[in-house]
Amino acid sequence: MHSFLTQSSGIFPSVCPLDCPDQCGLLLHKQDGKIVKIQGDPNHPVTKGNICNKVRHMTERIYDAKRLQFPLKRIGLKGEGKFERISWNEAIQTITTKWKEVINTSGPESILPYSFYGNMGNLSAEGMDRRFFHRLGASQLDRSICSAAGSQGYRYTMGGSFGTDPEDTIHSKLIILWGINAVSTNMHQIALAQKARKNGAKIIVIDVHKNQTGQFADWFIPILPGTDAALALGIMHILFAENLVDNEFLEQYTVGHEELKKHVVSYDPQTVSAITGIPTEDIFKLARMYGSTSPAFIRIGNGPQHHDNGGMCIRTIACLPALTGQWMVKGGGAIKGNGGYLAHNAEKLQRPELLQKKDTRIINMNLLGQALLELNPPVKSLYVYGTNPAVVAPDANKVKKGLEREDLFIVIHDLFLTETAKYADIILPATSSFENTDFYTSYWHHYIQIQEPVIENYGESKSNVEVFQLLSKEMGFVDPSLFETETEMITQALDNKTNPHLLGIDYEKLVENKYVKANIKPVFTGNLPTPTGKIELYSKLMEKDGYPPLPTYMPIKNDGDFPFLFVPGPNHNFLNSTFSNNESHVSL
Repeated sequence: MHSFLTQSSGIFPSVCPLDCPDQCGLLLHKQDGKIVKIQGDPNHPVTKGNICNKVRHMTERIYDAKRLQFPLKRIGLKGEGKFERISWNEAIQTITTKWKEVINTSGPESILPYSFYGNMGNLSAEGMDRRFFHRLGASQLDRSICSAAGSQGYRYTMGGSFGTDPEDTIHSKLIILWGINAVSTNMHQIALAQKARKNGAKIIVIDVHKNQTGQFADWFIPILPGTDAALALGIMHILFAENLVDNEFLEQYTVGHEELKKHVVSYDPQTVSAITGIPTEDIFKLARMYGSTSPAFIRIGNGPQHHDNGGMCIRTIACLPALTGQWMVKGGGAIKGNGGYLAHNAEKLQRPELLQKKDTRIINMNLLGQALLELNPPVKSLYVYGTNPAVVAPDANKVKKGLEREDLFIVIHDLFLTETAKYADIILPATSSFENTDFYTSYWHHYIQIQEPVIENYGESKSNVEVFQLLSKEMGFVDPSLFETETEMITQALDNKTNPHLLGIDYEKLVENKYVKANIKPVFTGNLPTPTGKIELYSKLMEKDGYPPLPTYMPIKNDGDFPFLFVPGPNHNFLNSTFSNNESHVSL
């Protein structure tokens, strides 16, 4: 490993830690031990030195006067935000003493870890934390708040998170950005689309409102919320009816195309128009453009999946490239996510064998408020890191009411006194990503990257790995895997013989090169990780799981007399609640 910490000044490689598909390569300018400037790495093959305002101003977040530097103990009422400084020794002893008491009286499942991807580093988000809570026997968290439904829908069709190489989309002649405000959330896909446009590509945006990406489009198509699957089925109807499908591809690489052809007869353009609010002539125009243009690429966003029919919606859109054989064309196909190419050895990283009670309860993070108020046996302690549930969790009133429980022992590990932290009994100061050792795997491009610490820990802040090792020691745990170094953990995680795309990529290669591309072959090598090895237009697995086996429009549920749906777009300058406390970002 390089000794960046020992060099007081210089320019050092880094990686953006945010929950963003682009995962930019960065250069950190350091002077007298402090980061003074952040710029994009112009040599990164995909991000090429371009970064967003959020990251450009990140130095102000790292050195914000409001950043937590020391452990704190609550001295006021929950929610008041009154705390006093304590030592790390007192903080760790207070937490472990309380947990031992809770375990003795209510069992380890009364402790709930609650986290998400405030830092996308694999060690920070799903490494030593999972090892510790597995050994503790705590309740497990179903981290399903963002993309779980859509990812599962795509998995039923394609077998996993596999899609087009985004670098190839400069060759596309038609780009459809479907349910994604890419200008704000996938800016390098926009840069690639601009290059394709210069080569004659047309760009279509399908969304519920005309955001920045809609304004960027050659053609913006507004659609009623939750009706995207109907539009995709209407496109299929026209493709089959007008013989715009690739029959050879369908025969060789898919299952269920004959059943699908019969199924979509009922999704005629007039019917689909009434469902989606899109004029009939526009549905014809869109389908014919898609069926007659090659390469044609669809970037599938998270927007369409954020309804109760979201998984089926993403599955339905994901079937479109197969109908026209776009998976065989460079610059064709689709991306929902590409994380499957970089899948590391999660078992070695997370050590599920440490969990002795294999049927430990699983709690859906979307139901946190309900879990805190109604679960039996009740949650007695909540440990929050990498997220701010008081602001971002659904049913905020229930969440806050749950956090107010005087009998709920709450620990927060964060960089700032967040809205959630105001309810904490103990607050632990967290390091920024630039103070950590970690590795990052993009869920859009195909590069894996390493972060080596560039600056010393801010104040007395500690990383997730450090904190969970302190907790392990004080709990009396002796399992060697709980005390391994970051280097050892990364080495183990990269040893994934089940993923051929990672073969030859190890810790030493990452340190030497900063970023390494997965071993990518064409999507269609004759065997996909589906039950049949093919694209499953008809899925027996879905049928077994209780879902329609064919792509189907499922109207969103009517949950009362509420005629409108609130569909907020992502903020261009924030990432959920991240940066919302920083004045420079607020003023952008």
